[in-house]
Amino acid sequence: MNRLQVLASGMLTTVQDLGRFGYAQYGISASGAADALALRAGNLLVGNAENAAALEMTLDSPLVPGSADFAAYAAPSFPPARPLLEGARDLTHRIHGDFQYDKAATDVSTPVAEVMRRRHGVCQDFAHVLIGACRSLGLAARYVSGYLLTQPPPGTPRLVGADASHAWAAVWCPPHGWLALDPTNDVPVGQDHVTLAWGRDYADVAPLRGVIRGGSGNAPRVAVTVEPL
Repeated sequence: MNRLQVLASGMLTTVQDLGRFGYAQYGISASGAADALALRAGNLLVGNAENAAALEMTLDSPLVPGSADFAAYAAPSFPPARPLLEGARDLTHRIHGDFQYDKAATDVSTPVAEVMRRRHGVCQDFAHVLIGACRSLGLAARYVSGYLLTQPPPGTPRLVGADASHAWAAVWCPPHGWLALDPTNDVPVGQDHVTLAWGRDYADVAPLRGVIRGGSGNAPRVAVTVEPL
């Protein structure tokens, strides 16, 4: 999605600056009286503040660049006339089935294009695949970082990613809002998920950021326990 269409009558003037993520941001005004001003960007009609905020999540980001491979992979989940909610859920299910959870396959620097080729990775990778696939069709999707309940209720299966930080994605589905989906476990996000932050991709909301000074060979170990209050 690289085109912005302005639906209004009369002469238009624009003012450009940079948004909070460094993208071009435009201020638009129309001469004369107008009953309505609507903006269409890709598949998103921007008519209110919520849609305008979601628009930023349709753009490429540093760790999830646009790709024809994403569009080809996403297309079967979104045939004509299929509700967006159903399509997003189907795409989540397909990622869960097509990709194998493998802690040794990737690290935080592995490009998402490599994950698409190898079909192996972890929760961060699967969230990036879901985001990239949605954005390739002009849909807004964002990365969510958080945790999972460590011990689920009796009779409920333990989710992959407990005892560590976890990641999933959310897809903008007007008029319902953000639909959060966990492709690692093939479930909609529920009470077992604890959200910490969201952004364009992992780089925006990395749980740990800093510089270690000293000798080489450091191997930090992290354990997390999440319990209901």
